[in-house]
Amino acid sequence: MERRSKSGTAEADVVVQDGSGRTGDGARRAGGDDRAASGADAARGPRAKRGVPEGLWLKCDGCGATIYRKEAEEILNVCPQCGYHWYVSAAQRIGQLLDTGTFEEWDANLRPTDPLGFRDKKPYADRIVAEQKRTGLADAALTGTGMIRARRVACGVTDSSFIMGSMGSVVGERLTRLVERATESRLPLIIISASGGGARMHEGILSLMQMAKVSAALARYSKAGGLFISVLTNPTMGGVAASFASLGDLVFAEPRALIGFAGPRTIKATIRVELPKGFQTSEFLL
Repeated sequence: MERRSKSGTAEADVVVQDGSGRTGDGARRAGGDDRAASGADAARGPRAKRGVPEGLWLKCDGCGATIYRKEAEEILNVCPQCGYHWYVSAAQRIGQLLDTGTFEEWDANLRPTDPLGFRDKKPYADRIVAEQKRTGLADAALTGTGMIRARRVACGVTDSSFIMGSMGSVVGERLTRLVERATESRLPLIIISASGGGARMHEGILSLMQMAKVSAALARYSKAGGLFISVLTNPTMGGVAASFASLGDLVFAEPRALIGFAGPRTIKATIRVELPKGFQTSEFLL
């Protein structure tokens, strides 16, 4: 198409048409918009790929298999391939063991203190507060009563997530009161141990004396004719294994649970001897 200028010379109109059918200035503007959009996309970078939601799968430490978390939870956090037992919190164990809605906690008001003003990497008082916030527990033991198939029992659980389940003054006191109430009420007693820390060094001799205190209460309970069932889970070590955890009328243990006094690495480093395979596991101790 031509048009005449005032001087009479012919000028050619440049006709530009884009894919949308727009021509001329509209197409040029559209092209600019497209370039701007492309630039914005480039600035944002490549679109993120959708990954697998975190925590959906578990890797078994026993056989290395990858297990769907929901599948493991349906069978009480046990690997369906090899029977490996994952960590279970004290609250979860209570839920697994007792009839739904029957648990009544005892001595929930007991709180640990720092009688020695102990400090390692940080003050013990600060460590207690941090552990309480992280775990939601007051200390490493949960005690109370509930029903199993409509039969009332006294029940205690230690939790390795709170300073490795170590036994300080509060843990010892709660367990002692648990045993004494079971004695008074003539209740069967179940204690599930998950204590890798033994006696809690932060409380010194006050912690060590809990071993004797709980054991003495169990002796009185046994003399009164009580039935004490002790369940050892991974890990059950140190002063806990050396006291109440080993005193059950019936003692059960998780498969491949670490059970003993000093840990295998400590023993190996001390006596410099290669230890037998599976040393200090529940199967080895049979």
